[in-house]
Amino acid sequence: MLNGVPEAERDAITVIVFLATFFVTLGIGKFLKRRAGVRLGLAFRLFSLILAFYTAIAVYGVHAPWRKHVGAAAILLSTALFVALVNRYVWDFYFEKKRQTPIPHFLREVVGGIIFLIVLLFVLSYGYHAETQLKGLLAGSGVIAIILGFAGQNLFAGIIGGISIQINRPYKVGDWLQVHERFAEVMEINWRSTRLRTNDGIYLDIPNNEMVSHEIVNLHYPTEVHAMRIRVGVEYKNPPNVVKDALYRAASTANGVLAEPKVKVFLVDFADFAVIYEIKYYMGNHSRINEINDAVRTNVWYELKRRSITIPFPIRTLQVQRRGAPRAQDDQAEALSILRGEPLFSCLSDEQLDQLVKQARLNVFGRGEPVIEEGSPGNSMFVLLRGAAKVSISKNGSSIQVATLNAGDCFGEMSLLTGEPRSATVRADGDCYVMEIGKPVMGEVLRDAPDCLVLLSELLAQRKMETEGILKEVSRTDEQALKQRQYSATFLNRLRTFFQL
Repeated sequence: MLNGVPEAERDAITVIVFLATFFVTLGIGKFLKRRAGVRLGLAFRLFSLILAFYTAIAVYGVHAPWRKHVGAAAILLSTALFVALVNRYVWDFYFEKKRQTPIPHFLREVVGGIIFLIVLLFVLSYGYHAETQLKGLLAGSGVIAIILGFAGQNLFAGIIGGISIQINRPYKVGDWLQVHERFAEVMEINWRSTRLRTNDGIYLDIPNNEMVSHEIVNLHYPTEVHAMRIRVGVEYKNPPNVVKDALYRAASTANGVLAEPKVKVFLVDFADFAVIYEIKYYMGNHSRINEINDAVRTNVWYELKRRSITIPFPIRTLQVQRRGAPRAQDDQAEALSILRGEPLFSCLSDEQLDQLVKQARLNVFGRGEPVIEEGSPGNSMFVLLRGAAKVSISKNGSSIQVATLNAGDCFGEMSLLTGEPRSATVRADGDCYVMEIGKPVMGEVLRDAPDCLVLLSELLAQRKMETEGILKEVSRTDEQALKQRQYSATFLNRLRTFFQL
């Protein structure tokens, strides 16, 4: 057909016809599969290659008996059986089943194509005696291959990188990675690139050759649990052990921080204007990193504020605070008004209540922070000035909410007066301002008012009987009166012992 065309041009036209026939036939097959649901597998791809082969040799002008054509077609089609055996015994049995190494579909197709190409060259060389034409064709296509190699260098590098990732499996879909300065979840691994999604919902499409050529930190290997670190600077005047205790409690109670492994706090540096501490805590799935870091930092601020531990400004900064006293006076007046209505303090005079309030501490708790925890030791009570809090108890391994506290409520008085462990957990529901009255302050007041001990013991006995359900009826029996006197005597003895009166 192309006898009058120069040999170099005829070789190029033959290659173009071969490629065009193959891809057009393959495109028709994909169209039938997508539109009509016709499933066409490896056999159809071999058919496309054979059709392209015979079209190319017809255009080139190769003439041979029909029996030779049939034999060549049979040899070419038999490669389907050979490729199927390779897939079954090499890829499936040896690599995936025996070595537990998944082989990507793309690699299987590449190996199958190479096998068919080798068979095709064998048929052309020994079946059609086209050694001379093949040498010219390969020499002419070598220049094209070099051009395609330079043009598709990144593409081929991405493909090779994808094969390496699929075999070595440094990460898988669902893992969280640190790539450069970004944290992202693996959404898809294909033959060319890896698609990631950051916790801001931004998708990154990174070529596989870049993924394998840079350091990859897999935050989900070998487990999802990994450590995070946050640094905090405080003033030099604060004792390190006091600061460490405060930072430990703040991080341990933050939402999302794992209980095991435990939080650790290190003193890492003496800086120009602050002592630098590092908090090491553990978290699970990295998708909540922003929320967990926020919870830790928020708890740190509130905990340091309650303990009067200051996060300093740089020494070159001048900070002037004004009008701090009026706010404290307002809080004391509010607490004084609340305590006057509390039966436990009805025996105290206004001067004694005023003394109690002035020596108490004002604390601030952030949303979700525990003010007191069930079972923990305590020797103070609290007056809720502003905000709200939830009261819960532990039962059968779960936490059950039993009440809600609002401004004006008091809690923790049993621990203040007797030293009993906390009977419930009180957790701030939003920012809570509470006044804490401790044992030393209460003891000093009771030394000046010893008559209050009798009244307090009677009130505590009455509350205990109410809790136990003894005072359900209005009428009081002699047995109930005896029980209350026994409880009163017990509490009176405990009060005197606890306050050393």
